[in-house]
Order: sequence, then structure tokens, then C-alpha cells
Amino acid sequence: MSSTSPNPPSGTAAGGEHRHSFDFAPAGGQEGGPDVSAQVRDIAEVAAVEVITTTAVHLMSAAAVKVGLAEGPEADGLKDLDEARKLITALAGLVTAAAPEIGSQHAGPLRDGLRSLQLAFREASLIPDEPGKGPGEKYTGPVN
Repeated sequence: MSSTSPNPPSGTAAGGEHRHSFDFAPAGGQEGGPDVSAQVRDIAEVAAVEVITTTAVHLMSAAAVKVGLAEGPEADGLKDLDEARKLITALAGLVTAAAPEIGSQHAGPLRDGLRSLQLAFREASLIPDEPGKGPGEKYTGPVN
């Protein structure tokens, strides 16, 4: 859904409905970009399990950086536990909901990565959460 009129700053259209713009312009921002129907066909060829696992890996990577697991001299400056909590909780919800659909061969490694992030968060946090109250634990149960 694309609109030629600007949306209000709140992200809602004039009638109060929420709008998203999915423009398929090339990276340079020029019009006349790639064929949208070709992109839709490409997306249609990707299996759901691949979309789910790729999304989970992106959430894991972002959470690892925010929890302070990045390497390099600037790693400590990238640490943001509030953001990490949100990412880990989203990952836990995705993994928990998707596990029956994607099977144990895909869900197992995702659960392991999630647990590692939850433990890293607990270790990085100055004020420990109560058992069962850590990021994502409402979906996974307490992690120790």
C-alpha cells in the first residue's frame, strides 16, 4: 500500500487508519526500479521455515550486539540492555510460536541461541530480574 499524499507524523492516515508504504525503489531512490511482480515471485519461492529462521537469526544478532557480545573497540558503546530486552522478548515469542511449525531440527538451535542470550542478559544486568521475569521468560519459562 503506497500513498502519494504524506502521512501524518504519527504514522496514521487522515481517517485514523494505520498505513505502511512498501515502495520497491532501487537503493539510489530512483523511480522505475525493479519489477514488483518479479520480487513477489522471488518471495513466494522462499519457504516459510526459511523466512522464520532468517528473522530469528536477525533478532539474535541484534540482541547479541545490544547485550554487549559484539567484538571490537566500540562494542561497549553499542550495549543497550533496554533494547536487548525487547529483542530477546520478541525472539522468544517468535521461537515459541513457530517451534511446532518449523520442527525440532530448526527450533532446537534457535532455542539454544535464545537461552544463551537470556543468560548473557542476566550476566550483563546490574540489577537481576526475578526468576521468570527476565527477557522472554514469559514465553520460555525461567532460565538459569
